[in-house]
Amino acid sequence: MLGIVIGVAAVLVMVAVGNGASERISAQIRSLGANLINVFPGSAKIASVRLGRGEAPRLNEDDARAIELEIPGVVAVAPLLYARGQFTVGASNWSGSLRGTTPGYFTAREWNVVAGREMTPEDDERATKVVLLGATMHEKLFGDADPVGAQIRIRDVPFTVIGLLGRKGQSVWGDDQDDVALVPLTTARRQFVGISRASPRQVHNISVKFAEGTSADATMVAIRDLLHQRHRLQPSQEETFVVQNLAEIAGAEKAATSVLSLLLAAVASVSLVVGGIGIMNIMLATVTERTREIGLRLAVGARQRDILAQFLIEAVTLSLLGGVLGAIVGIAAAAAIAAFVQWQIVIDVGALFLAIGFAGAVGIFFGFYPAAKAARLNPIVALRRD
Repeated sequence: MLGIVIGVAAVLVMVAVGNGASERISAQIRSLGANLINVFPGSAKIASVRLGRGEAPRLNEDDARAIELEIPGVVAVAPLLYARGQFTVGASNWSGSLRGTTPGYFTAREWNVVAGREMTPEDDERATKVVLLGATMHEKLFGDADPVGAQIRIRDVPFTVIGLLGRKGQSVWGDDQDDVALVPLTTARRQFVGISRASPRQVHNISVKFAEGTSADATMVAIRDLLHQRHRLQPSQEETFVVQNLAEIAGAEKAATSVLSLLLAAVASVSLVVGGIGIMNIMLATVTERTREIGLRLAVGARQRDILAQFLIEAVTLSLLGGVLGAIVGIAAAAAIAAFVQWQIVIDVGALFLAIGFAGAVGIFFGFYPAAKAARLNPIVALRRD
């Protein structure tokens, strides 16, 4: 029975930890924003030498505008520029991520403002020096104080804090999404990124949110076709941009986690088989020790099926009792792991009943042979045995 307890507990712990990992990835996917497609500049080739991603001809604001106007099912489009900056408030300073974007970013990323206001199209048109802070940036610079209306310096340029972003947490790639500051796109270009003569309206990324019920694959194909046309790419030419559905990337990680959880649960279930073999051996020994009892029962009228049922019930009772105890131990162990390593766990009720049911099946499977052996005993021989 101890083998059954260990097996069921191990299965439940592995499934709980695996489900917790999957749920954590799902939460990170939701934090990125539902139905989100990202468009990046691709790689370029110069004299047969391939450069890294982002070195191809730049995407620009006009590409973002065209996607918003011409692609059906698009809800919001947000061009972005990335930079890093040193943020200073009085004696406090912090180095963090800086993003220049447009008001469509809040819809695309489903990022709410918990204090103050969002940036407006007028902020972008006038290149106003306003900033919204992520939760981590707020804590590092202001602590618990309200930052709205405060003056901060970014690379020694004064900015006014107009809003505080809601907390997003860790991304799928392990980045702190809250360690960020948002400024108007035009402001970021003029103050931090610089204006390229070759592409004065360039952007580093375009985030595209499509409507619920719209096919992600169809939207990605439409974006590719539009950018092919705008960048004058021939069908035989390599794309100078990358179109990614973030849910697919994160979904692949989630699938890998699920496969790993199943593998660990399968390994843990070996303990159930070992426990079943132990039950079979104990029941075989029991048949030998209780030979006279079996003979007496047969002599006073018990049928073979009565003996078979008796020993099967004993074997299944042992297995089910071990399964219930294993479930209790497994839940307690999973809770202890969650508390000790601060790891999210999800107890799967289906897996719980499946493990207990499997323990009962092990009892039937490994208990049948000893039960059948007991039922086939000759009562006269059994009663003679000392």
